[in-house]
Amino acid sequence: MNFLRGVMGGPSAGPQPSGAETIQKLCDRVASSTLLDDRRDAVRALKSLSKKYRLEVGIQAMEHLIHVLQTDRSDSEIIGYALDTLYNVISNDLEEEEQEENLPKQVDDLGSQFTEIFIKQQENVTLLLTLVEEFDFHVRWPGVKLLTSLLKQQGPQVQQIILVSPMGVSRLMDLLADSREVIRNDGVLLLQQLTKSNAAIQKIVAFENAFERLLDIITEEGNSDGGIVVEDCLLLLQNLLKNNNSNQNFFKEGSYIQRMKPWFEVGDDNCGWSAQKVTNLHLMLQLVRVLVSPTNPPGATSSCQKAMFHCGLLQQLCTILMATGVPADILTETINTVSEVIRGCQMNQDYFASVNAPSNPPRPAIVVLLMSMVNERQPFVLRCAVLYCFQCFLYKNQKGQGEIVSTLLPSTIDATGNSVSAGQLLCGGLFSTDSLSNWCAAVALAHALQENATLKEQLLRVQLATSIGNPPVSLLQQCTNILSQGDKIDRRGSKVQTRVGLLMLLCTWLSNCSIAVTHFLHNPANVPFLTGQIAENLGEEEQLVQGLCALLLGISIYYNDNSLENYRKEKLKQLIEKRIGRENFIEKLGFISKHELYSRAAQKPQPSFSSPDHMMFDHEFTKLVKELEGVISKAIYKSSEEDKKEEEVKKTLEQHDNIVTHYKKVIREQDQELEELKQRINTLTSQNEQLQATVTQQVSQIQQHKDQYNLLKVQLGKDTQHHNSHGDTFHMNGIQTEEVSKLKEELEEWKNKHELLQGQLREKDSVIEKLKSSQLEIGTTEQSSQTSKSGSLEHNNELQKELEMLRSQIQLQSAEISKLQMENQKLQVMNITADPLLGDSSARAANNSELEGRLEQEIKELKSEVKALSEEKESLKQHLDSSSSTVAILQDEKSKLQQEVAESKKEQDDLLVLLADQDQKLSALKIKLKDLGVPVEDEDDIESGDQGDEDEDGDEEEQD
Repeated sequence: MNFLRGVMGGPSAGPQPSGAETIQKLCDRVASSTLLDDRRDAVRALKSLSKKYRLEVGIQAMEHLIHVLQTDRSDSEIIGYALDTLYNVISNDLEEEEQEENLPKQVDDLGSQFTEIFIKQQENVTLLLTLVEEFDFHVRWPGVKLLTSLLKQQGPQVQQIILVSPMGVSRLMDLLADSREVIRNDGVLLLQQLTKSNAAIQKIVAFENAFERLLDIITEEGNSDGGIVVEDCLLLLQNLLKNNNSNQNFFKEGSYIQRMKPWFEVGDDNCGWSAQKVTNLHLMLQLVRVLVSPTNPPGATSSCQKAMFHCGLLQQLCTILMATGVPADILTETINTVSEVIRGCQMNQDYFASVNAPSNPPRPAIVVLLMSMVNERQPFVLRCAVLYCFQCFLYKNQKGQGEIVSTLLPSTIDATGNSVSAGQLLCGGLFSTDSLSNWCAAVALAHALQENATLKEQLLRVQLATSIGNPPVSLLQQCTNILSQGDKIDRRGSKVQTRVGLLMLLCTWLSNCSIAVTHFLHNPANVPFLTGQIAENLGEEEQLVQGLCALLLGISIYYNDNSLENYRKEKLKQLIEKRIGRENFIEKLGFISKHELYSRAAQKPQPSFSSPDHMMFDHEFTKLVKELEGVISKAIYKSSEEDKKEEEVKKTLEQHDNIVTHYKKVIREQDQELEELKQRINTLTSQNEQLQATVTQQVSQIQQHKDQYNLLKVQLGKDTQHHNSHGDTFHMNGIQTEEVSKLKEELEEWKNKHELLQGQLREKDSVIEKLKSSQLEIGTTEQSSQTSKSGSLEHNNELQKELEMLRSQIQLQSAEISKLQMENQKLQVMNITADPLLGDSSARAANNSELEGRLEQEIKELKSEVKALSEEKESLKQHLDSSSSTVAILQDEKSKLQQEVAESKKEQDDLLVLLADQDQKLSALKIKLKDLGVPVEDEDDIESGDQGDEDEDGDEEEQD
């Protein structure tokens, strides 16, 4: 009641005594009346007073109104009045007169306090969810409005209650399917409040098919041409997708990105867009950016970018980009959207590079956008958007970087001057008198060199013609000249901005490129200028320039390869020590990261500045500063020995990197070969499958032909048995002649086979004769006999095998002949049965007689061939028996010879044993004789003595 007195005591919100008494009486009627009509009238009266006497009704009647909701559920009218009254009490959506009279802060306090009282009992929110399920318009609509108001006042608390209540979110999702547009539209507003900053509820709503329903509503309302309902749906979609990776993935996998393409279909005449259409398109573009935001996980962003390219969404956005008559804010947001769709995606970047503006002659879209960026008449936000688009086009795109830098090189510059290139526009902006153009061009050129040492070296070749008659100057030298002139040039805008942009370009250019550092130090004026700038005591604005000069000098030391004798690392450190001081140098270097604008730029890649004066730092440059600040501070304090060690480590690391790159190249080549082999395998497998399909098809066709042939045979048998007609018998005779011709062909084949077999038999006879002659020559020696026996055995084995094969062939031939005889008999029977049906026709009789004669001749020939084959069979059997007998004889002789050889071997072994025993006995006897003193001569002495005697006898003969 203290709160009531404080509010009522104010001059503006003090209620009249009659009003308070009336409210009290109405509350008593609601609480005590037994008739439903009386309670309904009392609640209706409270509703009419709730806007004017909001505080009194809220304090005195809230409890009674909640009781009505609990007890009078059967009457929709009183429930509707009670919900409207609670909405008026809790909601802050007052009328204009009330807003003028009351202070906004007091109103906010009232709404939040009444909401806190209502949700203190969680059952009240659950009761409200149950009422929202009612289909009655007078209950459902005020219930939706009341729940929306509760979420506005105490969002997190109400969200938690709904989340833990059974099927709480699902009940509210049914509102989107309501056929009454008022409830459906307010349901969208309710879900907007429900999904704010609550990932769990966002996921539930998304998986309750919210995307499908919302996109259907947007399509029904006319996409971007729709009203405020489309705006509300887009805001709800943003709530569901922003910073929610799960829902973004679900949106992409559900193919909902493809349904966004019709939103951006614009006509040729884009004049006179309504404010609502501009708002809708703005939200649609923001929704696309939510899906490809740089803050999302890289994998999710990349997949969404690819999906947007494949469904044609990127192409549609580029159409808006190049269209005429598009409002400036929509064009700016479209540029930002295209920027993030192509950022880091090579496929999208390549497509964007191929887009041309509809001009005569056609110009690349990049060139047209850069013309807007360096044009100081264009709006500031549009120029920032173009810069962001150019940065995103070059992000992780070495191909695009090379194309931009190539437009600056002497070999690729268009001598005719008919077309303006991107490089020429950047140089023009870099050296213009507009400081904002200088900064944008410097940052854009720095992005063309980002993390690309090759292009940093190539850009050193760029020569600029400053004035007529003077020699050309390198781009690096021109940048340092403009930097050193400083305040001497009259510029529009901030003078510090130009110098900051040039220093950022030089720092990016020289970092990680020793050749560029050498070119920079080769100009004797650069180092004194930097040391002079750092050593001076300047104002706050100039401190930023001092910090960047210190960073540039530090880069010149850290990436110095000591190729210039006067500017070696050690000498530059000594120069800093003498003229600046190490501590002062480090302090000036720290000015960069401590600057407020540096912190803002480091937050996100998009350059978003409130005014041109705040445009100082680039997001990618802040990363470079963060990377180099520490290493430069360490390099300043290092000794020469430590520098040498570090250089050695760098060299080894470079060698290691070269090895790694080599292996990476090899692996890449192997991967390409594997891919080619896989493709070949796929093509071969597909060809194999096609061939298998054709084979199976042919097999099925052959089977069909066989089935048809069998059916014809069966039909032919039936016709002959039933003797249906004269034409049938004629057909039968035709079939008989065909079969006879087939039999003839088979007989010819068998005759050929028979001749072949006879030739083979002759060869075998000759071989057997040779074997017989060779058998007669056996017996000269044991070894020759054994070899001849083995050869004859092998020949006999071969003969036996071949004879077995001939027997099997003869059996097959006899079986085939018997088959042919059976078929011949059948044909004869068929001719006999067909004769009575032929009648008295002389032609039929002649044909039958001829057929019978032919068949008899063929049968006789077959019988004679069978006899000849049987005789040959008998002769072959005789040959086989004779050869088998010779084989048996040879085997007996072989066994006898083997026995004789074995016996001779045994006799030789026995003799050797006896000789060895005799030698042992002789040696033993000689030893005994020597022991007894008897002179014994060895065999060697005896042989030598014999030789001596022979020599003496010879001499005596010569003397005689």
